[in-house]
Amino acid sequence: MRHLSGLICISAFFAFSLSANAGEVIDRIVATVNGHIILQSDWQDSLRYEAFSSAIPLDRLSPEECKSALDRLIDQELLREQMRASDSPQPSLEQVGQHLAEIRKLYPTAASESGWQAVLNSYGFSEKELESRIAGELELMGLVDSRLRPGVNIDAKSIESYYNQELLPQLRQAGAQKASLAEVTGEIKELLTQKKITQLLTAWLQNLRAGSEIQSEAMTAQPGSRSQ
Repeated sequence: MRHLSGLICISAFFAFSLSANAGEVIDRIVATVNGHIILQSDWQDSLRYEAFSSAIPLDRLSPEECKSALDRLIDQELLREQMRASDSPQPSLEQVGQHLAEIRKLYPTAASESGWQAVLNSYGFSEKELESRIAGELELMGLVDSRLRPGVNIDAKSIESYYNQELLPQLRQAGAQKASLAEVTGEIKELLTQKKITQLLTAWLQNLRAGSEIQSEAMTAQPGSRSQ
């Protein structure tokens, strides 16, 4: 059933309307964010990248995943508006290369160059296109981190609580060697920091949506959005 729903999602999603002239494709508008247009091709490319970066076959995507991809595309546009108004850190070529290498590891057949090219072709990407998308993703992540991390404070009590209530039970269940609190304090602090940043990001996006005009064909009206 999931496989069938994925096929329905993809066939509907990737189908462009053809005009009277054979071969001419009309790229329709699927959403607007404060007057900025999001096209069906933008949605298509975003969904392909999300599927590729998670090693999910395109025909396994559900209608809910298609809708969520557009939702995230809208959130990204809201963040880009914030990025235009501030100096956000630019990702380095090394960071982009490392991220691309991590994605490549998801595909066993990509160990060889020919296998890697076959994977890229199956999703319709070139390596340069991927590098550009990764750079954009890292740039947004840098904006979020620089804006929200300074407001996060993880105290020693929270770290110790996570160590005793979460980490130690996980280690015992996995049969792994016990690590001391001092050994893992840094890792736990970063983990809790990332969780808090995620919570703050959710609240931030809700506020941005509340003050924005958002229209979309594939999602219900967001709180605070105004139909035109």
